Amino acid sequence: MNTPRFPRGLYGVTPDWADTDRLLAAIEQAHAGGMAALQWRRKQGAPSERRAQARAVRDLSLRLGLILIVNDDWRLAADLDADGAHLGRDDGAVAQARLALGSDKLIGCSCYDQPALAARRLQEDADYIAFGALYPSRIKPEAVHASLDHIRAGRRLAEEAACGRRAAVVAIGGITPDNAAPAIQAGADSIALISALFDAPDIRAAAQRCAALFS
Repeated sequence: MNTPRFPRGLYGVTPDWADTDRLLAAIEQAHAGGMAALQWRRKQGAPSERRAQARAVRDLSLRLGLILIVNDDWRLAADLDADGAHLGRDDGAVAQARLALGSDKLIGCSCYDQPALAARRLQEDADYIAFGALYPSRIKPEAVHASLDHIRAGRRLAEEAACGRRAAVVAIGGITPDNAAPAIQAGADSIALISALFDAPDIRAAAQRCAALFS
């Protein structure tokens, strides 16, 4: 079994908070609880405000030694020298992002409920393929539904496409510490959480519960 190229474990995705100090404190708590990687995701606010927050998150991630992925915007990821970018359906080609970011950076791709799309992204050398929403999502209530069978199919595809270290499989959408275990058993290397992590009464404890599932 090949080692995945993306960190195994809890993959935190930031909530859309304007309060940067609150967000940085929450990231520190999640990291202390065992969060393995972080995706900065901000859809609202002025571009200058979003960029300033992204840079603050990048500075903190460097201090913590935490892998940082920028959602949607590979250009911003390159400007910040982040560890990589996450691409949705309409966020550009993997090859274009790879050229801008460099061969040593991580590129993840949303594959929704489509193993065929995952196969294409693997051919394009994505570092991880993400399936979801695995469960109903408060953040994206309209999201398509992916099943555990999609996780299993993605894992098979990643294993078959591997030459050396393989692409990772990420499960996302409505995941909590209570319902994440089946996704991991089905083959997910990482579980991506937003609300169940950052809106938890005790962020560190929620992170610890997720990290323990990979022990």
